[in-house]
Amino acid sequence: MTISSTNSVVFLMGPTASGKTELALEMYNQLDASLISVDSALIYRGMDIGTAKPSKVTLENYPHALIDICEPDESFSVNQFVSLAKQHIESALNAGKLPILVGGTSFYFNALEHGLSKLPESTKDSRKYFNDRLKNQGSEKLHSQLLKIDHQSATRIHPNDSQRVTRALEVFHLSGVTLSELQGNKNENKLNHEIKKIILMPERSELHQRIEKRFIEMIKDGFLDEVETLRKNKNLNLDLASMRCVGYRQAWNYFDGLYSKQAMIEKAIVATRQLCKRQCTWLRNESNALILKETNIDKAINFLQERGA
Repeated sequence: MTISSTNSVVFLMGPTASGKTELALEMYNQLDASLISVDSALIYRGMDIGTAKPSKVTLENYPHALIDICEPDESFSVNQFVSLAKQHIESALNAGKLPILVGGTSFYFNALEHGLSKLPESTKDSRKYFNDRLKNQGSEKLHSQLLKIDHQSATRIHPNDSQRVTRALEVFHLSGVTLSELQGNKNENKLNHEIKKIILMPERSELHQRIEKRFIEMIKDGFLDEVETLRKNKNLNLDLASMRCVGYRQAWNYFDGLYSKQAMIEKAIVATRQLCKRQCTWLRNESNALILKETNIDKAINFLQERGA
């Protein structure tokens, strides 16, 4: 089936373990589409099991752009993501295909839809400074400091979201201007296409069950072997964004002897559920979207046809 489109894209969004990939593959089967990943973990090569990356066979049959594009010890910014995503979107549209952007990284989706703020770039020194503060003080303590500096950003960022907490503090440290002030001045680098949003949102209890089941399966599939291999890379450490991905940090700490295997499993499941909660909170603020509690290809296609995608 072909849904004619010359200037629109599909955002297929949902929390972790909601079944986004499965719905994306069904849409790919029925539509003349191009799949583009919007996931800040799937960009890394060698991080396959713990990120629930589609299998090699799946990716051969259903190509996804922006998967396996950098090494775990390399930095990758949202600016880079937006630039690459826009290139793939234009290539798809020029080929007469419908771009389907699928993933759960809200910051990436938001940057595409609303544009990027002109934030100061991180430096090696600033990253080390705030990573050291995070180790010594913890995320919640840093969040309380952010409340005093930038109350608006602090209310939007969960105290346990250490990456966003430290980034907000770093922005103020580097520029002398709060993150909320800078984000109020978007540049013109936003996506210049109509966006059709489909959100896959199962009940929270079901998501929690899926998260636990999936992580247990990851362990059986060799996730710990994957982390052991990553640990052999002397350039990797827990300060890097790649190793902050849920599951990887907990497994790394397990190998460092900080807690037992069972405790690691429990902590990883809890961390994933916390991520899920943050994603759901963001998704509930989305408007003009088709909300699906379960995969339903017919409803998805009908929605796109009605909206003229």
